[in-house]
Amino acid sequence: MSVNINVNTGKNKLRRRAALTDTNLLLFITIGVFIVMYVCAIIFLGKGFTKPQAFFNILNENASLIVLSCGMSLVMITGGIDISVGQVTSLVCMACAVYLDKDHGNGDVFTSLFIALGIGLAFGAVQGFLVAYLEIQPFIVTLAGLFFAKGMTTIINSSQFNVENDQFKVLKSTEVNVPLMGSYNKLGEYIPGYVEIGVLVALAVVIILFALLRWTKLGRNFYAVGGNNQSANMLGINVKFTKFMAHLICGLCAGIGGYVYFMHVGSGSPSHAAGAEMNAIASSIIGGTMLTGGVGNIAGTFFGVLSLSTIKNIVASLGLDEAWWTNITVAAMLCIFLLVQSVILARKNKNKK
Repeated sequence: MSVNINVNTGKNKLRRRAALTDTNLLLFITIGVFIVMYVCAIIFLGKGFTKPQAFFNILNENASLIVLSCGMSLVMITGGIDISVGQVTSLVCMACAVYLDKDHGNGDVFTSLFIALGIGLAFGAVQGFLVAYLEIQPFIVTLAGLFFAKGMTTIINSSQFNVENDQFKVLKSTEVNVPLMGSYNKLGEYIPGYVEIGVLVALAVVIILFALLRWTKLGRNFYAVGGNNQSANMLGINVKFTKFMAHLICGLCAGIGGYVYFMHVGSGSPSHAAGAEMNAIASSIIGGTMLTGGVGNIAGTFFGVLSLSTIKNIVASLGLDEAWWTNITVAAMLCIFLLVQSVILARKNKNKK
C-alpha cells in the first residue's frame, strides 16, 4: 500500500511540475516575442517607438483591455469562456455617463464607480451561477449576457454623448508622471512621460490576480478544475464553486475595465468597446492561456495585450491603415501561438504516456 501511495504521489508531483513548465514556457515565449517585436520596431521604424511615451501610450490605450483580459484568463484557465465582457464594458460606460450627467452634471463620481462594479458583479454572479450550478455551456450563457448587455445599453441611451460632469473631467484629465522617463521636443523642452490613472488600476489588477493564482488555494483550484474536472472533484475541490468564482471575478474585472475604459474615452456610446471580448480572448491566448484549460499566467496575459497592441501599431506605422491588414496580422499571430500551444500539448501528452 505504501508503495502505491508513493508512486501516486510521485506521479502527481511530476504532473504539477509539467503543468508549471508549460505555463512558464508559454510565458517566456510571449515575453520574448514582445521584446523582439518592439526592438525590431525601434530599429526599423524608429520615430514612433523610440520615445518612452510611445510605450506609455500603449498602456494608456489598452489599460481597459488588460483588466478584461486578466478576467478572461481566469475563466479560460478553468476551461470556460466569457464573450460578454465587451458589451458589459459598453453598458458600464453608458450607465455611468447617464448617471454623471443627470441633473445638469451633478452626479457623484464615487457613486458611478459603485454602479460600474455593481453591473460587473451582477453579470458575473448570474452567468457564474448558470454555468457552475446549472451546468449550461459557458459560450451560450455569456452569449446571452452579451445580447442582454447590448440591449440594456441601447435602452439607457441610443446615442453617443460626452460627459460634462466637472468631477469626472478632473479625474479623466489626471496624469501620473513617470520619473526619468521623459523626452525632449523639437524646441528642446523636456516633456515628462506620463500614464493615466487607469494604467495604475490595470497594473494593480495584474498584481492582485497574479498573486491570487500563484499563492492562494483558490488560484490552485482554478488550475486543477481546468486541468481535469473529475480529478479535481476527487481531490475534494468544490468544482462548482470554483467555476462560479472564476466567472464572478471575470465579471468584476469587466466592471473595473469598463470604468477604466470610461475614464479614457469620457463618453457613453452603444458602440464603445466593440470587439473587446475578441481582443481579450486573443490576448489571453497570445499570453499563453490554453483554450483547453489548466494552463495560463496573468503576467503572460499582460504581455499578450502589449504584443497585440504592438503588432497593430507596427502595421499602422507601415502605412497599412486598412482594418483588414490589422485583422490578417492578428489572425496570423494567433495561428502561430495556437500552433505553439498544440506542440506543447502534444509534448505533454507524450510525457504522460
